[in-house]
Amino acid sequence: MAALIEIRKLHKFYGKFEALHGIDLDVSAGEVVVVVGPSGSGKSTLIRCINLLEDYQSGEVLVNGEKVVRGPGLGKVRAEVGMVFQSFNLFPHMTALANVALGPMRVRHLSRPEADARAQKLLDKVGLASHAHKLPGQLSGGQQQRVAIARALAMEPKVLLFDEPTSALDPEMVGEVLDVMQNLAKTGVTMVIVTHEMGFASRVADRVIFMEDGRIVEQAAPQQFFNAPREERTQAFLKAILQH
Repeated sequence: MAALIEIRKLHKFYGKFEALHGIDLDVSAGEVVVVVGPSGSGKSTLIRCINLLEDYQSGEVLVNGEKVVRGPGLGKVRAEVGMVFQSFNLFPHMTALANVALGPMRVRHLSRPEADARAQKLLDKVGLASHAHKLPGQLSGGQQQRVAIARALAMEPKVLLFDEPTSALDPEMVGEVLDVMQNLAKTGVTMVIVTHEMGFASRVADRVIFMEDGRIVEQAAPQQFFNAPREERTQAFLKAILQH
């Protein structure tokens, strides 16, 4: 079976600085891939290239067999790729329900009652059914991030991308967001997650990828990755991060 995400020889530059050095990566349908590595290693750049939030200079990205390129087909591909960011990016003047319902109405052309029903169901799924009519400013950071996850799910995407979804949260709110993501991982949705949360990575990932200097250094199943990493750089990274 063809991979749901296919990345081939991906190069990304910022001026003369090469952020991604010819990345090759496949992600299968239903797979949960967690990307870890030091700051500046290219993790976020990589997943932002998947839906072309970052333009790349050479190589190619395919999602569900469709090339991800600038042009009239980009909207169609992006509709299949949900994204959850560090900052929640909710519309502050719209309720949680309206934030979640907006995409399905605009892009999937659902009627308002249909979109509202879907949004309510998803807010229930992320534990926020009773907060549907609150504005983002009335919610905690963890609750806002859960609304953002519900919003991404509302488009019924084939892939969910998470760019360090807990890094902007107070420590006591991290768990509630990770719990929602862990439950999602059990449903078979394809996920690519950039995170610093190693315990979470060990619990939910089918595969953990370690990046450094714009390259994939090592990738393995969590048990192998955390207990018996092959590469010296991976060993050093885990030793440093797991001591904190």
